[in-house]
Amino acid sequence: MATSISSKPPVVLVTGCSLGGIGYALCEAFAARGCTVYATSRRLESITSLTHPSIHCLEMDVTSDSSVKQCVEQIVHEAGRVDIAIANAGVPCFGPVLDIPIEDAKVHKRLGCSPTSTGCISTYGVPQARNFHDCSVSSNLFVPWAGLYCASKAAVGSLTEALQMEARALSPDIRVTLVMAATVRSKFSSNSKFQIPENSLFKSCAHGIKSVTEIAMGDSVMPPSQFANNLDHAALRKQGPPQKISYGSFAIHFWVLRWLPVWLAHWVLWKLYGEK
Repeated sequence: MATSISSKPPVVLVTGCSLGGIGYALCEAFAARGCTVYATSRRLESITSLTHPSIHCLEMDVTSDSSVKQCVEQIVHEAGRVDIAIANAGVPCFGPVLDIPIEDAKVHKRLGCSPTSTGCISTYGVPQARNFHDCSVSSNLFVPWAGLYCASKAAVGSLTEALQMEARALSPDIRVTLVMAATVRSKFSSNSKFQIPENSLFKSCAHGIKSVTEIAMGDSVMPPSQFANNLDHAALRKQGPPQKISYGSFAIHFWVLRWLPVWLAHWVLWKLYGEK
């Protein structure tokens, strides 16, 4: 059953809206379509340049139950409801699995496995929202030098697919969509603070590691505005969004790789990113 969107301007909540990223572009796209948008970020100063009159900026830490609950309650109090919720918040993490600091791993565990961070905000009083969980094609096709990031996205994918089924017990109006993002140009990768340790076993692979962090920086890569326009079209369509959608450059390449024998997919990915 399709979820109905109110005849009033839809109210949209987006997490992870820092300048230069997908969330930022989503806020601008939904506002341009006449929606009331609530942009959230862990650091409020990172979203102050969102100046469209229909965009309201709030501080929210998606790893904190109390922060998410307080933010959602404020939105419901001000706007009366949440029609669309997009869980986009995340942190970059690149480098060899054996070189990832434990503290970074803990952060990704919270982001990938916390129900609040994956946008299950129906818990907080918005049971009819269309929920979108920003995942990645790398959630089921793992890339060398991005193992922890891929693992956290795999967790998001598993939680989302379970929630898609469990939500039926609450209401036929709850829609949960898994957004399988391919390559989208953004500052996300450049925010990674990883540096190869002096005693790393993988120092000879430094160029390949660097190439992974720069995947989303090429001029030929889909801009975030195009990705956002695709997603807001799916989110606002009358019949409701599908359960899984995928946008971004090279999406078809990742789809083909997924269906190759594992050894062959690994060989291709290693040739692309491992031996550079």
